[in-house]
Amino acid sequence: MSLAMVPLGRTGTTVSELAFGTWRFGRQNDDGEVEVGRDRAHELLDAYAAAGGNFIDTADMYGDGASERYIGEWLGERDREDFVVASKIFWPTREDANGRGLNRKHLRRQMDRILDRLGTDYVDLLYIHRWDDETPVEEFMRTLDGFVRDGKVNYLGTSTLEPNAWKVVKANELADKRGYEPFKVAQPRYNAVNREIEGNYLDMCADYDIGVVPWSPLAGGFLTGKYARDERPPADSRAANDQRFADSYLTPSNFDALERVEEVAEAVGASPAQVSLAWLMHHPQVTAPIVGARTVDQLGENVAAADIDLTPDQFERISVAKRHVSA
Repeated sequence: MSLAMVPLGRTGTTVSELAFGTWRFGRQNDDGEVEVGRDRAHELLDAYAAAGGNFIDTADMYGDGASERYIGEWLGERDREDFVVASKIFWPTREDANGRGLNRKHLRRQMDRILDRLGTDYVDLLYIHRWDDETPVEEFMRTLDGFVRDGKVNYLGTSTLEPNAWKVVKANELADKRGYEPFKVAQPRYNAVNREIEGNYLDMCADYDIGVVPWSPLAGGFLTGKYARDERPPADSRAANDQRFADSYLTPSNFDALERVEEVAEAVGASPAQVSLAWLMHHPQVTAPIVGARTVDQLGENVAAADIDLTPDQFERISVAKRHVSA
């Protein structure tokens, strides 16, 4: 099985239908243990590439830079041109006032550090990791455009937690007016239970031909099927150890959606996680969900979602189980 290639929004670049997220690379858990070290990271990247994957997602703050270093070391033994690499800038990297956000000083400093850690002259896609209301749009769009003109970046994207369609439109309209590079890819949270981008945000992406590359496609593990209605969560699960997560996800409406996913999973002979990924991969407005993994087996299970064919009825059953309702 080999992952299919899909267009990256309205760009001329193609990417694999599943992106590989590396937020666990070099990340320390609450006990100070590294979730995925260098050797395991390289094993995972090997497995992803062997499955036909070429779309690697990282950020300057993942593992305090370790994620980019691991990827850079791995790329150093391969043909860089075979892979589409995305990184992000926003979160604090220094204690000083200018060590975060999208101000020009921080963007330029971090851009150089990203390229150095990745061991490359350019990244294919650079996201703003969150929106910065304290920096004028003109400033960060002009700075980002400079990266493209200098050959350090091929395309620009925007990552978000809360839908902010009008802000993206404002930035892209300014870019069009000034002749700057616009945002061509969006990275919002989207899955079968987190549906807040439905409506204005997804419609904006469609209207502006912006590719959608969702993060958290399994809702932080809720859509793996490890949780059941009216039962205590497993002791080692996130919901058992994070009350905020439990309050957000262990809700009646989310279990309604999960049960539809589980029904479809039983019908097609797949896991709930695979069906959740397949639902996104069948979505006409989604480019490539971002999957992560701690082990090669977990990654293999996720990649196998590409082999699942959902009927229109099965896709719709999951779609209507939980719709976003605008306030």
